[in-house]
Amino acid sequence: MTNLLKQRLMAGETVAATWINSGSPEACDIVVNAGWDVVVIDCEHGAATLEDGLSLIRVVQAAGGQAVLRVPDSSDTTLKRALDRGAQSIIVPMVNSVAQAKAIARSCLYPPRGARGYAAPIVRGSLYGRRADYAQKAHEDLLVMVQCEHVDAVAHLKDIAAVDGIDMAFVGPNDLSGSIGLLEQLEHPELKKLKQQIEQTAREAGLRLGTITGGGRSYAELREAGYQFIVGPSDVGLLFGAARQAHQEMLAELSPGAKAVSPSLTY
Repeated sequence: MTNLLKQRLMAGETVAATWINSGSPEACDIVVNAGWDVVVIDCEHGAATLEDGLSLIRVVQAAGGQAVLRVPDSSDTTLKRALDRGAQSIIVPMVNSVAQAKAIARSCLYPPRGARGYAAPIVRGSLYGRRADYAQKAHEDLLVMVQCEHVDAVAHLKDIAAVDGIDMAFVGPNDLSGSIGLLEQLEHPELKKLKQQIEQTAREAGLRLGTITGGGRSYAELREAGYQFIVGPSDVGLLFGAARQAHQEMLAELSPGAKAVSPSLTY
């Protein structure tokens, strides 16, 4: 089970993705068929439980896409279960220190690199034992992103991202803004200054960065700033936006004096 996403990122490609927050297998299937070949399944803020999210990975893969799982926490049990059940690319939320990053890497890597619990012959990660060398080579296909989303993490970013087993720092601007008392003020000068500090640290240390869209910068501008992995729209936001637009069009057509028009797209 070669991790194509990791290969693309390690080769220097900029990769864009979409969120799945609804926990819906149909939504996973739809967005991949719509062209989003990388999907982030959100088990932190989304509707899917960890178990649901792990099942959604199969839906994404069956549709021809690549799945990233944002786990709900960084506990050893959560990480071990996610990897055993077949997650190859994970995002771990709220990592603020080197000690946390080391603990995450330790949970994700088999001995002697780490202390991941062993059940290699019977887990989906090894294709239930088909990959006889899974315990020796699982780390080669593992992509671990840790979220830098608190002001406390910024000062330690270089050392966090340098931990063996950590591949990318993923910047969460919303929680980062909240950590300095500026929640939802994504274009505030103080938040911009923090993000510039993160980006400068990454450039100087050769770190890989990921983030979300928003804060007034386009995909192209984020790429120019050094972000390789950019997660854009959510299935929930896309559905809500389309439903609201359709509702507004209906109201306009049925308002007094509105000219009748033929419906365009029914489904």
